[in-house]
Amino acid sequence: MVYSVPMRPHVIDIKEFYDSRLGAISRRQIRLALRRLWPSTLGDVICGLGYATPYLGPFREGAERVFAVMPAAQGGAPWPQDGPRRIAIADETDLPFGDNSVDRMLLVHAVEHSDVLDEMLNEVWRVLRPEGRLVVVAPNRRGLWARAESTPFGQGRPFSASQLSRLLRDVGFAPQSNTVALFMPPSQSRVILRTAAMWRGVMRRIARPFGGVVMVEASKQVMAARPTRRGRRQRVFVPSREGAVAAPGAARGAAREAVRQAQI
Repeated sequence: MVYSVPMRPHVIDIKEFYDSRLGAISRRQIRLALRRLWPSTLGDVICGLGYATPYLGPFREGAERVFAVMPAAQGGAPWPQDGPRRIAIADETDLPFGDNSVDRMLLVHAVEHSDVLDEMLNEVWRVLRPEGRLVVVAPNRRGLWARAESTPFGQGRPFSASQLSRLLRDVGFAPQSNTVALFMPPSQSRVILRTAAMWRGVMRRIARPFGGVVMVEASKQVMAARPTRRGRRQRVFVPSREGAVAAPGAARGAAREAVRQAQI
């Protein structure tokens, strides 16, 4: 199925948001919610898709490997800042990893922007191991953040938890749990930013359905055989060390090296 969605934000715009104070607070609050869904990832292979790198850092300690893929239409930014790069740019419907090779997938700034959503989720299903876990983070249809175009969560198509769950069931996942995060208004106001923790504490109790993002965890189901798309692998691009870059332009050898470092 093909979906009509607004133009995907560029990687530079997303990076600028996370470099802001509002972005830093948002990252911290979503990380807390994510840790409740994934309290332990010891020995796991974890992949982020979309722009998930702001949330992958805490998992590097304990996990076997942690790496990320950014869609070619978005572009990519180097990650992590310390040590070897663990980021590649690829077609979101043709990930450069083998079947059943990843324990956990984290999708952030992915489903709301994709116009090939079914194909992307089928590819995620392919690379996840049996009973592997997936968490999707998307703008909440009921929340204020879905209406704030000044943030990445205000661009693209918002979802409710039930819509995301139904979407995941349709491609072979079994939803396990869901939660919401980002209860403060999407504002750069100093007063709002200083009281972010208060907003989270109070609104979680009295206005849970209206959080800024919805998060759904699901597991891969393998009840029956299903076809997977087989085709020639596309070129994979990696960002330069100088900063955020658009997708095209890196050498094939650099892409192979990024995949080799992920050891997938």
